Amino acid sequence: MTNFRDYRKMDIEKKLEKARFMPLDVMVTGVTGAGKSTTLNTIFRKNVAIVGNGVDPETMSLEFYSLNDVFRLWDTPGLGDGVKNDEIHKRKLVNLLYKTYSLDGNVYGWVDLAIVVLEGLNRDMGSTYTLLNEVIVPNIQADRILVVINQADMAMKGRHWNKETNRPDQVLVDFLEKQAISIQNRVKEATGVTIRKPVYYSAEYGYNIEKLLDFIIDNIILEKRQLIGA
Repeated sequence: MTNFRDYRKMDIEKKLEKARFMPLDVMVTGVTGAGKSTTLNTIFRKNVAIVGNGVDPETMSLEFYSLNDVFRLWDTPGLGDGVKNDEIHKRKLVNLLYKTYSLDGNVYGWVDLAIVVLEGLNRDMGSTYTLLNEVIVPNIQADRILVVINQADMAMKGRHWNKETNRPDQVLVDFLEKQAISIQNRVKEATGVTIRKPVYYSAEYGYNIEKLLDFIIDNIILEKRQLIGA
């Protein structure tokens, strides 16, 4: 079982040295049921995030977890729990995107990248578009938005997933590749933003977690984040 604590840590450090900030702060968001917390638990190899709902949205806090001294991930509440709860969650997400720090007399955004987690069956794309259009796209630069597809094992309702190896067969791989391109196009149509082609993975089975981390690390922006509208 891979320990990701030191995964490409030197690459992260080199990029952050160029950008002159540390650590990297990544917001993990998505609709309820997409598997944000399961994703974090898989990366950390322990239960750091609470899976499921039932928490009072007014008191739900935004938690961050440090993978190491250069990489932090922020867990956030998911949308899709009803209009009232969604409004509370959206305010918290926007507030996180406008959380700031000061350096050399300038003010910068605390969050460096925003990851939007989708689930393999794409059942609630409406809430995902709402999240992107109302929360993410207006409040963080497009090149800092990464969309990822969790639950790759369920993309074809469990078919073509090898339960012995915990990997997809070629039929499912081809489907997932087409799905990633389709989501890239659909996000462009729905938001006007061109995103990078999403990566797909299964947090539950630990499939493609390295590719998920590569996707984050390879797309670190080499400068501190300016606040939109600042």
